[in-house]
Amino acid sequence: MKLAYNVATTKENATLEQDLELCEKHGFDFIEIQMWKLPAYLENHSLDDLAEFFRTHHLKLLSLNALEFFNNRSKEDEEQIIQTFKEWLEIGKKLGAPYIVAVPNITEEKILLEDIKKSCVKMLREFSDLAKGYGIKIAFEFIGHPQATVNTFKQGHEIVQEVNRDNVGLVLDCFHFHGMGSRLDELKQADGSKIFLLHIDDTDDYPIGILRDEDRCWPGHGAIDLDGILSTLKEIGFHGEACSIELFRPEYYKMNPEEVIKTSKETMADVLSKHYEVKGSINQ
Repeated sequence: MKLAYNVATTKENATLEQDLELCEKHGFDFIEIQMWKLPAYLENHSLDDLAEFFRTHHLKLLSLNALEFFNNRSKEDEEQIIQTFKEWLEIGKKLGAPYIVAVPNITEEKILLEDIKKSCVKMLREFSDLAKGYGIKIAFEFIGHPQATVNTFKQGHEIVQEVNRDNVGLVLDCFHFHGMGSRLDELKQADGSKIFLLHIDDTDDYPIGILRDEDRCWPGHGAIDLDGILSTLKEIGFHGEACSIELFRPEYYKMNPEEVIKTSKETMADVLSKHYEVKGSINQ
């Protein structure tokens, strides 16, 4: 299992350029780029510069993250989302991105489950068709939030199974798995090949349903049954290319970014190594 870093973990206390340099220094294999960090980078660099970085360094791009709120939208919104996806495909091709992460709509509107599934399947199949010529896969991430239209592993897995495309699979984020009470017995029945990406994180011990992203903490420092999730993933044949750490904790945003990246690698490797051979390169 190779190690990846999602740049949301340093958010505003590091530029994308700093994230790249520090992840390279501390031996990460992959990086996930939150697309809201890209414009600031492009003020002084080009996409060609970024592509050259990946060509000449150990660190490689894992995903563009995240195409947001794509389902159960107006026709006009859908057209804009498709246009954005097309633009990301071009960026992903230039940078060598294997995945684009897509997340479901979050809304206070009450939408029937059958209508959510229908819309998700429709849009994910459109993404699939558009992505075929690029060699980029769509990683669909359910969100463990009460107002997310797809908020459990079981619901997300059923949608991906219905889509039934080789280039469409799931992101299993441990926080989101825990956040709305997804169950290990449901994970045990899943198709491991349909899980494309694994996000590792932990959380403070609050009740199910009130957890929010800012409650995330270092892997192994919280209440999530990470050993149960990881052992079950291994049991169902998940051998993903990489596991990525993704945290949104305000306290970590106040820390030195190098310390955040160093601690991220150490804590995720400690947890993962109990279940998978960790292939992250040695610190420089």
